[in-house]
Formats: sequence, C-alpha cells, structure tokens
Amino acid sequence: MLRAQTALETRLLLRNGEQLLLTIVIPSVLLLLFSAVDIVSTTGPGKRVDFLAPGLLALAVMSTAFTGQAIATGFERRYGVLKRLGASPLPRWALMTAKTGSVLVTEILQVALLAVIAIALGWTPHGNPLAVLLLLAAGTAAFSGLGLLMAGTLKAEATLAAANLVFILLLLAGGVIVPLSKFPGAVRPVLEALPISALSDGLRAVLQNGAAMPWGDLGILAAWAVVGLAAAARFFRWE
Repeated sequence: MLRAQTALETRLLLRNGEQLLLTIVIPSVLLLLFSAVDIVSTTGPGKRVDFLAPGLLALAVMSTAFTGQAIATGFERRYGVLKRLGASPLPRWALMTAKTGSVLVTEILQVALLAVIAIALGWTPHGNPLAVLLLLAAGTAAFSGLGLLMAGTLKAEATLAAANLVFILLLLAGGVIVPLSKFPGAVRPVLEALPISALSDGLRAVLQNGAAMPWGDLGILAAWAVVGLAAAARFFRWE
C-alpha cells in the first residue's frame, strides 16, 4: 500500500503543471539566468555558477518539500481527500510517509537536472557526497515539517498565499542568490538562522569550499526539522 500510494503521489505531483513550474522550471531558469548575466555580485573565488548552484539546489528542496507540498496538501484537506484517505485501510502515517517519498523522488529529479545544467555552465563541485546527502535530507525534513504544519492549520487559500509569499521572501533573503554578507549586520543573524540559509550555506561550504561537514548548518536544519515535524504532528487537522 505504501509503495502504491507513493507512486500515486509522485504521479500527481509531476502531472501538476503549476507545481512543476515551481519545483523544476523556476530553479533551472534562475540558474541559467544568474549564471549568464552579472545581475547580482557574488562573493568568494570562482565563477558565479559555483556560488549559485548550491543555493539553487537548496531552493529546489524548499520548493518541493515546503511550497509544493503545503499547497497540494492544503487543497487535499479542503476537498476532503485527506479525510477519505484517513478512513481507508491506508494508515495515516503511511499516507504522510508516501507524501515524503514523492517529495524525495521529485528532489532526485531536481538535483540531477540542476547538476547537469550547472556542470554544463562550468560548475565543478567539491566535497564529500555524504555530507551533501545529509544536508539535503535534513533540509527536506525541516521544510516538509513546516509545509505540513502550514497545510494542516491554515485554510487552503491562506496556505496558497502564505506558501508562495514565503518562497519569494526566502528566495530573496535566504542566501540563495544574494550573499548574506550583502545584508545589514543587524538582520544577518536572523537570516542565518533560517532553514533555507542553513541549507544553502551548508551546501556551498561543501560543494564550493570542500568543507568536510558544516555541523552548525546541519544543527540548524535538524532543529527546524524537529520543531516543524513535532508541531505538524501535534496541530495537523485532517478536516
């Protein structure tokens, strides 16, 4: 049942044109655009793509695990889909696990596509692949918990507006395209504590600078994951 539901959730996610635009097309276009055109000045040695690729990998994780999942789950809750599935032989934990599985499948496609584009643009990744996988897994858990919390507590229309607004704000202020060093020092500690900043900085530390494991960034992501998933489990409403 879990395997069948995961496959169904993945097909539904990939068939949704709006979600596909958000999760795959936008990060790819941003990578191509900002790598080719000197719109935003980045920091550190190397090409612009060396800075941009890790940040847009983080954005891809957020777009799928948080924004896309929050919107889709919010409308499923509104239309009574979750209530009906919750009354089926499929356990509720299995339904949430299937949703997480579909997120992971989509993220694999995203990461593969972005990596191919970035390498074609001259990106040369460094570092330990295991560290990258741990950061991506922790980021997925953090954003998934926050997305489910939003979808399970707000109305569908409010979730749609809030999820897209958060996506835009974190794209601009989460260290994805604009380095955090460009922001005023007073707000920088707050921005550095955001999950998108921790994920993008952690991936950048490994893939651009060859760091072994950015434990500080991983710790921030783990804290957000624990808080988000615990709050989602506590406050999620199926109706």
